[in-house]
Amino acid sequence: MRKGILSLTALSAAAVLTLAACGDDSGGAEGSKAGKIGVILPDTKSSVRYESFDRPYLEQAFKAAGVQYDIQNAEGSTQRFQTIADQMITGGVTVLVVDGIDSNSAAAVQRKAQQQGVKTIDYDRLTLGGVGDYYVSFDNTKVGEELGKGLQKCLGDKNANIAYLNGAPTDNNATLFAQGAHSVLDKVTTYKKVAEQAVPDWDNQKAATIFEQMWTQQGGKIDGVLAANDGVGNSAISILKKNGEAGKVPVTGQDATLQGLQNILDGTQCMTVYKPVKQEADAAAKLALAVLKGQKAETTGTVNDPQGKRDVPSVLLDPVPVSKENIKRVVDDGFVKKDELCAGAYAAKCQDAGIQ
Repeated sequence: MRKGILSLTALSAAAVLTLAACGDDSGGAEGSKAGKIGVILPDTKSSVRYESFDRPYLEQAFKAAGVQYDIQNAEGSTQRFQTIADQMITGGVTVLVVDGIDSNSAAAVQRKAQQQGVKTIDYDRLTLGGVGDYYVSFDNTKVGEELGKGLQKCLGDKNANIAYLNGAPTDNNATLFAQGAHSVLDKVTTYKKVAEQAVPDWDNQKAATIFEQMWTQQGGKIDGVLAANDGVGNSAISILKKNGEAGKVPVTGQDATLQGLQNILDGTQCMTVYKPVKQEADAAAKLALAVLKGQKAETTGTVNDPQGKRDVPSVLLDPVPVSKENIKRVVDDGFVKKDELCAGAYAAKCQDAGIQ
């Protein structure tokens, strides 16, 4: 599969319909040609990225193109997700971009949209068993591989007991993260998996409870934690702090959140995986705009949906592993503000990491 990075370029102003936008967030100028893009984001719990980055980047792209759009967040509720979709379809959306909470509810929305002649694009998460026309995401197996490589780099080749804190079992990305991580770590003969559990709904409090149980069951004999994102990783770190082991047991993460990056500066988290969300949002916007205008959408390959037994035309982007050595990249990209990352006690730590 060929991988690449799409950027939002040469977007001409597109004509839009005069239908009133439904929901709580819409925009765009009026025009003579019908068309409207709807976006449903999944929640605000699994990651801060959706409201902090995805929404504003998508808004910026659609405003630059002069199209009408409606962006809403389901707040972790599948019922709200379906209600929003119904409102958008009734309100005249002709292209629907969905980041499903789970595949069942997202697939139901896609089938309903298809019946109404609405094209759908899976954003960030592939809807298993769905009928989406396109898929835009990072290469999530590669994300997991980077997690595994990062933990291996932090542990070295010494004998090590590893605990896995995976993401939500309903999230296909979490499955791919785990597969990618295992493909790296299972080959290291000095490593032993002593515990592995999925964290329901990516809930950080549940993650802390799960890891504390792992720690107790193993008598504290855990040498590394493969945590699927920064929130889950921070939960593990909180238990390690409680037991006086923070900074001694390497913990991974993902999403390059402010908390995760500060944990890296503190030395309590060994790495994270940075997914430049702007690239993903721009790629999704470019696809959505092409579909809206009836043009052929450019993709970089396909991703197999084993449940739906089909290959979905896709745009896959490359993730970036981040440790203290290259943490400056995230600041340089504007993903995290220097003033926030380097506040207070972190000022000196930022200087040590090359962030001036």
